Amino acid sequence: MKTFEELGLQASILESISELGFEHPSPIQEEVIPYLLANTGDVVGLAQTGTGKTAAFGLPMLQLVDSNSRSTQGLILAPTRELCVQIATEMGRYGAKMPNTRIVAVYGGEDIRKQLKELDRTPQILVATPGRLLDLIKRKKISLDKISLLVLDEADEMLNMGFLDDITEIIEQTSDERHTLLFSATMPREIASIASRYMHNAKEISVGKRNEAAKNVEHNYVLTKQTCRYEVLKRILDFNPDIYGIVFCRTRQETKDVAEKLMVDGYSADALHGDLSQAQRDSVMSKFRIRNLQILVATDVAARGLDVNDLTHVIHYNLPDDRDTYTHRSGRTGRVNKSGISIALITPREKGAIRPIEKEINRTFTQMDIPSGLEVCQRQVLHLAERMQQVEVDEKLQKYLPNILELLKDMSKEEVISRFISLEFNRFLEYYKNAPDLNSMMKREAVSGDGDFKKSRRDVRRIDKGNTIRLKIDKGRKDGFEPKRLLGLINDVTNDKSINIGDIDVSPKFTFFDVDKSQLSRLIDAFANNPKAKGVQINEVKGEQKSSSGRSSGGDRGERRSDSRRNSGSRDSRDGQSFGRRRERVEDRRPSEHSTSSSQKEDRVSKRKRW
Repeated sequence: MKTFEELGLQASILESISELGFEHPSPIQEEVIPYLLANTGDVVGLAQTGTGKTAAFGLPMLQLVDSNSRSTQGLILAPTRELCVQIATEMGRYGAKMPNTRIVAVYGGEDIRKQLKELDRTPQILVATPGRLLDLIKRKKISLDKISLLVLDEADEMLNMGFLDDITEIIEQTSDERHTLLFSATMPREIASIASRYMHNAKEISVGKRNEAAKNVEHNYVLTKQTCRYEVLKRILDFNPDIYGIVFCRTRQETKDVAEKLMVDGYSADALHGDLSQAQRDSVMSKFRIRNLQILVATDVAARGLDVNDLTHVIHYNLPDDRDTYTHRSGRTGRVNKSGISIALITPREKGAIRPIEKEINRTFTQMDIPSGLEVCQRQVLHLAERMQQVEVDEKLQKYLPNILELLKDMSKEEVISRFISLEFNRFLEYYKNAPDLNSMMKREAVSGDGDFKKSRRDVRRIDKGNTIRLKIDKGRKDGFEPKRLLGLINDVTNDKSINIGDIDVSPKFTFFDVDKSQLSRLIDAFANNPKAKGVQINEVKGEQKSSSGRSSGGDRGERRSDSRRNSGSRDSRDGQSFGRRRERVEDRRPSEHSTSSSQKEDRVSKRKRW
């Protein structure tokens, strides 16, 4: 195993990282650092989160910039303000022995006047989110013509958030002589496109297989009814009393709701989402990092790039819509050779989404049983006993001991222990005394066809799945559309009750539904010629793939921006599964995360009817 001294780093940097306790470089650092110091070519670095990518590009950048120059030579672009601050902080620690090298972070969500003042003295290294950087360029406060080293960190996420145009504009303002370094945990097609367009003879340095999840993370899933998600989450938290982890939710509202419920129920939890001010976000993260909080409930955008050590669990309250996002989520745990556990809460109809993720990350999921009330209580009591065994007794208590022993002299050792445990756990034990067995409940519903299972079975009964076409109309929940209204409109427009309609998925802006191929032309003609359909456009969704449940994946994913990056109604049909991407801008560009009201937390409505 190499040391940092063998990588060619200068003495001041070696002194700083030695004081930080770094002894041996990680695999990505061992590959990237000497290459950047000895070569002038571009680099694509692929490695999982938590493998030390920041030091891999940060240490060479500190050594390569000229600290005597009054121009900005190094630029690091990050997708979120949290990651931006984190990178700048880490760079400051690495360069602690280089007082003449200034590092400044600029990002949205903070008073721009403060950042303008910071830029009065030109930094050699700038860490920025794309939106705020462009704003400062337009104010002529930043010039990029002297940039010699450009880093795109978490490049895949910047594209997912819709930053392609911004990145293009920024790159085009830099010198053609620059060196471009692209670092990412995954390598989707869009990243390869950027590399071919803006990088020259780039060397790909990859640690592990592309898009592969960290090897030391255990991947599990739990089957639950939609209405039982929160109860299942509580069971998992109670079964793991030492848990220190992140619960990922899809939307801001869901994040707020789950965090509020946990806090009301006495858990050490808080929320992190885009509606918080920067001061609030910093406060939450500060408490979480020092473990004043055990559970952080967060959206994907808010939690992007968080660097928190020793997380034990990542819990997916809902699966993400993008497989790459699952990789990033689960990569929050199992960092720096530590082990971690990733648990997804899924309904039976979502089970078909597991296999494509397994294929993407090259890992196998294990189905977990939901802990029973008895198992939870047993785990909690044993945990308390372990704490009692390890606690250090304060000497000041010795003077009270004679009186305590006198008071308890008529009790046996077993009775004393049981009573002390009861003081701590009576309320807890009472809560779980008559707790239902959620696993048996799910098995009964699988047999009887109740709940989510019943919906899936009813959905596949009425129409031949191999003989359908998926259509889309440009009306959704925002227009008051729901399945009944769609069916009524089709009735009125066609006046033909023999038309077979299959699955219906309603999103805020669009409605998707299946129709028998043989009846497609009649339906299209009716909508084109009947005045009752005026203002309603109907289109065929090309390249639609079906999930194993028979439904098309990703109802809301038709709501992508209609430009070069997001074609409305498009689908990523890799491996026969549709995993469309919701692409969200970070807070400095006023993000619009997948917005659903708290009343819309149930699975998307899917009904079928035959006239």
